[in-house]
Amino acid sequence: MAATGSEKQGGDGVKSFYVSTPIYYVNDAPHLGHAYTTVAGDVLTRWHRQRGEKVWYLTGTDEHGQKIMRTAEANDVTPQAWCDKLVEEAWKPLWEHLNIANDDFIRTTEKRHTDRVQEFVQDLYDKDQIYKGGYEGPYCVGCEEYKLPGDLIESEDGTKLCPIHKKPVELLKEENYFFKLSEYGPKLMELYAANPDFIQPESARNEIVNFVKQGLQDLSISRSTFDWGVPVPWDPKHVIYVWIDALLNYATAVGYGANQEKFDSTFPANVHLIGKDILRFHSVIWPAMLMAQGLPVPGKVVANGWLMVGGEKMSKSNLTGIKPQDLTSHFGVDAYRWYFLRAIAYGSDGSFSWEDFTARYTSELANDYGNLASRVAAMVGKYFGGALPEDTAAGEAERAVQEGLAQAVAIADRKIGDELDFQGGILAIFDFVKQVNGYITEQEPWKVAKDTSPEGQARLATILYTAAESLRGVAVLLNAVMPETSQKLWDSLGAEAPLGALAAQPVQDAGRWGRLPAGATVTKGAVLFPRLEEKPA
Repeated sequence: MAATGSEKQGGDGVKSFYVSTPIYYVNDAPHLGHAYTTVAGDVLTRWHRQRGEKVWYLTGTDEHGQKIMRTAEANDVTPQAWCDKLVEEAWKPLWEHLNIANDDFIRTTEKRHTDRVQEFVQDLYDKDQIYKGGYEGPYCVGCEEYKLPGDLIESEDGTKLCPIHKKPVELLKEENYFFKLSEYGPKLMELYAANPDFIQPESARNEIVNFVKQGLQDLSISRSTFDWGVPVPWDPKHVIYVWIDALLNYATAVGYGANQEKFDSTFPANVHLIGKDILRFHSVIWPAMLMAQGLPVPGKVVANGWLMVGGEKMSKSNLTGIKPQDLTSHFGVDAYRWYFLRAIAYGSDGSFSWEDFTARYTSELANDYGNLASRVAAMVGKYFGGALPEDTAAGEAERAVQEGLAQAVAIADRKIGDELDFQGGILAIFDFVKQVNGYITEQEPWKVAKDTSPEGQARLATILYTAAESLRGVAVLLNAVMPETSQKLWDSLGAEAPLGALAAQPVQDAGRWGRLPAGATVTKGAVLFPRLEEKPA
């Protein structure tokens, strides 16, 4: 049985928590669908960093293949020039804009990748896992994939279409090299049985199990009708199939064949985050390739659903692609990061609408969360000159808030950190925010403040300490999701000096009550979530 990503460790005995996104085709600029997966990976890895774990987060771009070559030709530039332009002017700037804290960005045209790809494929050839043959069948350039006849759909005039891109497939016939994928069906079924969570969600797992049960065909791993790719080392008239090239980024980026110590301490990925349209590549072909080389397979392959606009999958090819900047310029980056993970259950399809984003922003971010932070800071300033008062009169109401925070931490840590249920984790945090709002409404500190007796002032101090300490926990819990806003709240609470950097706060300890010391300087900063202007035209 092949080792999985959770089992293999490096020389120091500690394996990095390794998460990857797909590497994205650079045939065009990124849209919301690409950003959705990348933000999810960023939240997951930030969360694990705040657990105190070693973390490695990888993203990048897939730059070979016929689709890239044709796009470059249509724009009258070389494929390499096209890739360079898109990566430097569109992809990398967007990840920086969205505050993505990736540890590496790999491009499949880099020498550190292409050399190792050739070595990997050569090794398979030497092990008699690759043979020469011929193939004829329907091919979708958009997917860079031969399609099975049963996968295709028909247009009204009977033309065979790719079910994803809704475009006609091309009938290709060429000499190819083949990987003996058909031999790995039983081993893959054993992997799926021994690791029920290897493919998520369950609907994706069922799809793949049924697919493999039907029997696998050997996989064409080279192309000879174009030359934009990594040459096959023993036969340079062929280039390596772009998907074989692309999948290997998960190994080459962490030192395969070049830095054994790095490779041992990082590979394989604990979690591959992918779109469900590339599920077979990651849960069938990729583990089979690794088995053929005697390498451990990933811990999990998690397929997110599609973002839908008007009932159609969001993509450039069907003109529903929306730039993330269209939304961040209106709602802000942190609200953008929060919205898609809060509004859509990860793994399910979800529809985006401007109206839904606006409603959730106003209700949950501005009214519930932002207003709570403003009110608490203002009252500490008004009644205690901005110095956080001491909690000396805690009672049953305060204990309920303390328990609420501890429960929110436990639920969010399990759901986000372990189950990749981002929506469930975020909802648990915001349920606590609602609890704190309810606590303040019930305790009415503005009325308690009128009681100038020592008992009255002690009660007021306890109420405001409880609210501020609750916000301290919320800032820690939401740092992975909304890092800029959480830092503003952390600064407003005066938490940096006594407690240290926000990113260094252990998320599992966020519910440990009494961390924020009395005397901390609380200031009312800028509004966390400003009132929205009218929707831009």
